Amino acid sequence: MASYPGRAKVSFSGFVELGADNGRLFIDSPERFTWESTIASIRGYLATPAQEDKRRIWMILDNAPWHRKAKRLIRERDEYQDIRERVSFLDIPPYSPDLNPIEQVWRVARREVTHNRFFSTIDNEKRELEAWFAELATPNQKLARLCTFQFKLETPVPS
Repeated sequence: MASYPGRAKVSFSGFVELGADNGRLFIDSPERFTWESTIASIRGYLATPAQEDKRRIWMILDNAPWHRKAKRLIRERDEYQDIRERVSFLDIPPYSPDLNPIEQVWRVARREVTHNRFFSTIDNEKRELEAWFAELATPNQKLARLCTFQFKLETPVPS
């Protein structure tokens, strides 16, 4: 079977919003990952109708260099006051993608949409991913189950 010989790629940035019993996904598709595209994605998320109530948001960004720079600039520069007023960043340890809910979305998207599949064009791959992401854009339980930690505390049996 023919294979695409190039190194074209599709980039997505995303935010998982978790509620008491459901979740919602916001996806952006920057051309490149930079601190500027990260800030633009955050502003895009804050401008969605789901964010009209202006409540405070806790956001997890991993330790990618562009995320670290975006967080630093948001904290330091007046031009990002609009983001500071709404967003608090929750820092996670390096190399711990299991603590970042969006990483679970990327993992399942790879498994359900792109793993072991040939796409004749990069646009076909992007369309397939966008359709899959669209299913998670409205409140749904699949996303909540996927991105919520389930802890089971074992009670020691008295001896």
